Amino acid sequence: MALTRIQKQEVSSTSKKPWLFHIVLLFFMSVTSGNLSTGSDTIFPGESLSGNQTIISEGGVFELGFFTPGNSLNYYIGIWYNGLPIPNKTVVWVANRNQPVSDPSSSTLHIRVWSTNSTSSLPNSTVGVLLDNGNFILRKISDISCIMWQSFDHPTDTWLPGAKFGYNKVTNDSQILTSWRSYENPAPGLFSTELEPKGTSYSLKWNRSNLYWTSGEWSGKIFSLLPEIDLNCYVKNLTFVSNENESYFIYSAASDFALTRSVLDVTGQLTLSVWWKEPQQWNLVWIKPRNQCEVYATCGAFSSCNEQNSTVCACIHGFEPSKLDKWNLKDQSDGCVRRAPLQCDHSGNDAFLLIPNMLFPVNSVALRVSNIEECKSACLSYCSCTAYAYDNGCFIWIGELVNLQQLSSENKIGREIHVRVAASKLSGSKAKTDRKTIWIVVGAIAAIFLLHGMVLTIKWRRQSARTFEAMDDSLMLFNYHELKKATENFSQKLGEGGFVKKLRSVKQDEKQFRFCAEASKWFIVYDYMPKGSLEAHLSRKGSQILDWKIRYNIALGTARGLTYLREECRDCIIHCDIKPENILLDADYNPKVADFGLAKLVGRDFSRVLITIRGTRGYLAPEWLSGEVIPPKVDVFSFGKLLFEIISGRRNTDMLNDDLSNYFPTSVANAINKGEEVMMLLDYKLENSDSNEELARACKVACWCIQDDEKDRPTMGQVVQILEGIMEVGMPPIPRILQRLAEDPVISNFYQETETSTSSY
Repeated sequence: MALTRIQKQEVSSTSKKPWLFHIVLLFFMSVTSGNLSTGSDTIFPGESLSGNQTIISEGGVFELGFFTPGNSLNYYIGIWYNGLPIPNKTVVWVANRNQPVSDPSSSTLHIRVWSTNSTSSLPNSTVGVLLDNGNFILRKISDISCIMWQSFDHPTDTWLPGAKFGYNKVTNDSQILTSWRSYENPAPGLFSTELEPKGTSYSLKWNRSNLYWTSGEWSGKIFSLLPEIDLNCYVKNLTFVSNENESYFIYSAASDFALTRSVLDVTGQLTLSVWWKEPQQWNLVWIKPRNQCEVYATCGAFSSCNEQNSTVCACIHGFEPSKLDKWNLKDQSDGCVRRAPLQCDHSGNDAFLLIPNMLFPVNSVALRVSNIEECKSACLSYCSCTAYAYDNGCFIWIGELVNLQQLSSENKIGREIHVRVAASKLSGSKAKTDRKTIWIVVGAIAAIFLLHGMVLTIKWRRQSARTFEAMDDSLMLFNYHELKKATENFSQKLGEGGFVKKLRSVKQDEKQFRFCAEASKWFIVYDYMPKGSLEAHLSRKGSQILDWKIRYNIALGTARGLTYLREECRDCIIHCDIKPENILLDADYNPKVADFGLAKLVGRDFSRVLITIRGTRGYLAPEWLSGEVIPPKVDVFSFGKLLFEIISGRRNTDMLNDDLSNYFPTSVANAINKGEEVMMLLDYKLENSDSNEELARACKVACWCIQDDEKDRPTMGQVVQILEGIMEVGMPPIPRILQRLAEDPVISNFYQETETSTSSY
C-alpha cells in the first residue's frame, strides 16, 4: 500500500462539492521499492504493503492487510480483529470490494488523495494509521488532528463502536452498510441499511428500494420498534446527534465486551455480536428481523422460505437453483429458474401446481371473477401470469414470484396458491409419485408378513417380563394402554403442554417418576399431587389460604428443586418457565417442580446457551429481551418473581395491570432499602403471622434474584442456604428494570406484553 499526495488541481465552476476530499482506490500489478516493517501501525510515504505483510494497531486490537474469504481464490485488502483464536478472520472493512486481486505478492494498493480549494502539500506529507477502534485514517505527518480521510466514513457491512453512522446534510450523502454478496465474496450484496435523511430511524432495504424492516423513530432512549436496545448491557451511550452539517448515531461497547460489532449479514438481517473470552467465540446478542423469511426476497424468485427447515430456502417443484455454486454459499438472491419453459401459446401445455399453507407473495393483482375456474382461466390467458389464488376473491401474480413463505400445517393463516408450470413437469412428477407409492405399498406388505411373527413374539416376551415392582435404581415403565385406561382416556386436562393424572393402582412404596415411550406416544408420569398447583392457592377465589409456614416451606422446597436441576444433575437443566402453575403440591404441601416442556439441557462445561425467547410474561428475565445469549440464571430471576407472589398472595401479571407505582416488587425493593417494616408487605390475609425474620429474608432474596445483571444474582444453592438461615444476606440494590417499569410506559408495555414463545434448538 503506497500513499501519494496530489497537488492542488483546478475544478470547474459546476462542481457541487469543492471542499470534499476524494479517494481513488487503484489496484494494479507492481512492486514498490520501500517495504513496510511488519507490526507497525503506520504506513509512511514510500512504503508499501504487499504479500502477507500487515500493519497492526498500537494496542494490537486490529490488523490491516491482504486476506482471502473462505475458499475464494481472490485477495482483498481489509481490516480484521487481530489475534482471535478462530480459523477465519472476522473482517470489519474491505477496501476493494469490487476489485479483488489474484496475487498479493505483486499487487499494491495505492491511495491517491487530492483536494480542492485547500492549500497544497508536499507529496510526502501524508501517512496512513490504523487505530485501535478499527478506523484507518490518512492524516498529515505534521498535524495528527488533520484527518483527510478515514475508513469510518466509508463502512462496508460493519458498524463499529465509536464510528458515526448517519447522514451528511451538506453533501446529501448517507453512510450505508451493505451486506456481502456471499460469505466468500465481499462485493456489495442486495441488502443495505441507512439512516433516514429526514428522521431518526434506520431501515433495511432490498436493492436500495424495497423496505422490509425499520427500527422506528428514536425517542431519546430507545427506538420505538426496538425497545430491547435500551435493556441491552452490551451497548452503552447510544446517542443521536443532529446539527446543521450532519445527523448520526454513535455508540460505545460495554467495558466487559470491548469487542462488539453490528453487521448487516449476508442473510439481510442486522446483527449485534460480542466476543466472549470464555468460551472464546462470537455470540449473537440480537438479530433483526428475527425471522429470516421476513427479509425481502431472501430466497430469490420461485423459491419458498421455511424457517423450520435446516435449509431455509428451497426451489418450488418444477424449478431448480439459478446458480448452484452461489446457492451452496448461502447466496440465494438469484432464486430459481424453470426446469422446462412454459408453452402458453399452445393450449393444454401449461398446468398449475397446488402448494398449500403458503403466505401469499407481494404484488398480487385482484380480479373480479365468480369462481376458482374463472380465476384459473384468467391466469392462463396471460402468458406473463405465473400464479393464482382464490381466497375470498381472485388474485394473480405477474412475472417472478418473490417472498413465497411456507407455513406449518398448524398455522391457520396459510393459504393455497397455484403456481404455473409446464404440464410435462407436473405429469412427470405425478407418474414418479405413483411408481414410488406402488413400491412403498409392495414393500410394506412384504415387511408385514415377514415381521408379523417377530413383532408378536417380542411383544409377548415384553408383556410376560413386565413387572410393577420398581427396581432400586430404575424408572417404572408404563405402556400406552395402561395410561389410557388409568386416566379414563385422558379425560381430565390439568394444564397446557402436559397432563398429570391420578393412577389409582400405584403402590405407596413405588417410584414417583415413571414414563411411557411407544412409537410417537411419549409421556412423563408424575406422582399424583392431590393439592394441585401453587397457582390455585394464590389466585383463585375460595381456595384454601396457605399460612406463612407452608408458604416458606414451598419457597424453600422449590429452591432446592432448582438447585438439583442446575447443580446436582449430570447435565445442567435450565427450566425456562418457573411460575406457580408449574409448582405442584402433594398432600403435605411439599412442592415439586413440574412441566419441563420448555427446558433447556446443556453440558456442565457451558456457561451460556443460544436459544430464542421462551417462558411466560411476568417471569421473564431481562436477558430474554436483549437477544439470544441466555445465561443459566434466568431461572433465578423467575424464582424471584415467584417468591414475590408467595409473599403477596397476588399474581405478577395482575399487579402489572394496576398502577405501576404500586407494583409489588417495586414496593418491596423500596421498603427494605428504606428500612421500613416488612410485615406491611405480607399478604393481608396473614396479618397475625409471626414471621418477621423469615419474611425479611425472603424479601431480600427475591430482590437479589431479580437484579438486572445476572452476575449480581445468587445461585440457587446460595438461595437455599439463605432461606435455611445458614448464609447471611445483605441489602440488595433496587433493580434497574423496576425503575424503568415505573418511569417509561413504553418499556412497561413491552415487558408486559411478552407472551410465551418456544422454538426448536
